[in-house]
Amino acid sequence: MYKKLIYIALLAAASCIDPYETRVDKGLQLLTVEGTITSKVGTHTVRLTRSDTYGSIFEGVIEPVTGATVIVKDDLGNVTFLGENVGSRGNYYTPADFAAIVGRSYTLQIQLLDGKVYTSLPELVKDVPPIGNLTYQSERIPVEGEINDASGVGFIVEVDDPAEESNFYYWRNSRATYVLETRPELYIDPLTKAPAPKGCCAVCYKSEITGNNSFFIASDENFNGLRTRVKAGFILDDGLRFVNTFRVDLRQLSITAEAYRFLRLVKQQSETSGSVFDPPPASIRGNMVSLDDPDEVVLGYFIAAGETSQRVYIKGTELDFRQNVGGVPDDCREVDDSVVNPPADWNPEE
Repeated sequence: MYKKLIYIALLAAASCIDPYETRVDKGLQLLTVEGTITSKVGTHTVRLTRSDTYGSIFEGVIEPVTGATVIVKDDLGNVTFLGENVGSRGNYYTPADFAAIVGRSYTLQIQLLDGKVYTSLPELVKDVPPIGNLTYQSERIPVEGEINDASGVGFIVEVDDPAEESNFYYWRNSRATYVLETRPELYIDPLTKAPAPKGCCAVCYKSEITGNNSFFIASDENFNGLRTRVKAGFILDDGLRFVNTFRVDLRQLSITAEAYRFLRLVKQQSETSGSVFDPPPASIRGNMVSLDDPDEVVLGYFIAAGETSQRVYIKGTELDFRQNVGGVPDDCREVDDSVVNPPADWNPEE
């Protein structure tokens, strides 16, 4: 009897408890600037975002910064305005005929909608030596717990480093294009789940930004004035890219010592093994500062660099190792950024 009364009393007490509503303040949002201009004529991009500090429950949430006024100014006072792309919020672009001039210094200046103003420290555009020779090779990467290795294509460049000066290199990939092969005859209707072969199309040309799996940078501290070979890139094999022919331009940038130090720190942090004994990720400050609050932490870096590039066509049949072909049972035109006709400058035999 007593147990029954106690149980009823507990139920009554529980029914009178108001739910506790927690309110968690959003973490401090940090302005992040990612921008590179080079001596190559073309459209150059500056990306503005806000991300939260390490330890915030909102960590990893990235918000584009829109409506900003963004300019690039050289040491002679010449100003170039960057326009925002309405279809790609937070990205600001130079005119298509813009190119930085070797020997000039450039600063990036930003004014946000709230009136806050930010500027970079000046970045000197340094001349860049040409790529003497570009080769590629298959690379296999063991994956813990997996039977099959990951793989891809690594790039090696030959550089004739100028003597009597310190040089710092940074390699990036252009937007790649490759022959995409699919199987439209194997298409399955998503509603009926029945085979519904399509008559077209099995071969397209897909364009994408492949990026790199790391930062490929180098200092000539150990090869000043010498000819040397350096690892300059890696593109992962996803089972589609190297089935037929793959094309990419490898970009070689000559950057400042300050930009090199920043990228080296980011590289070291991104390649941390991730054990419980590793220090937590730190906010690496770049060359951007707030003119309203010098103590404000601004992330990212504005790079101005000399640029040269070399185009390479990779024929999948020439690789020592490739992933199993990834099956796409559909019209190849249904794949994003794919078209039937090759680019006007497509020439695998060049």
